Amino acid sequence: MSHASQAFVPLKIAVLTVSDTRNEETDTSGRFLAEALTAAGHQLAEKIILKDDKYDIRALVSRWIASPEVQVVLITGGTGFTGRDTTPEAVGPLLDTVIDGFGELFRHITYQELGTSTVQSRALGGLANRTAIFCMPGSTGACRTGWNGILAEQLDARHKPCNFVQHLV
Repeated sequence: MSHASQAFVPLKIAVLTVSDTRNEETDTSGRFLAEALTAAGHQLAEKIILKDDKYDIRALVSRWIASPEVQVVLITGGTGFTGRDTTPEAVGPLLDTVIDGFGELFRHITYQELGTSTVQSRALGGLANRTAIFCMPGSTGACRTGWNGILAEQLDARHKPCNFVQHLV
């Protein structure tokens, strides 16, 4: 595939909310991501809420990486500094390639909104087995920033001069 396609390519995207307290009713972050990706024309492959356990997260994300039914994984939560925040440690070892620019750009955009508090974000992106994985903080605002500020364009084959779709299909 060339750097940018002229046609929209719908991707199969899984959403994981990492939280010890949220359920389907209170998961506004996961709900936002699911609604945003479907509104953009993508397919919601699966949406799951998991407690913040490094090994449970790693097992689920590993399953998604191995599945041809998932091309992108969006994870919200578990990226802070508390003892229960283990998403980067769970996902990091699974990545074939780290997308350094995702975390850098996420923090740059967030700095404009929150100032220096953005240094506490451990947002992470990477590729594994032709699957893109993006880890964002658990707030709905952070998910909105990640989707609207980065992912909506980078998961759209029409975005020029480049996007991630060419690495996923």
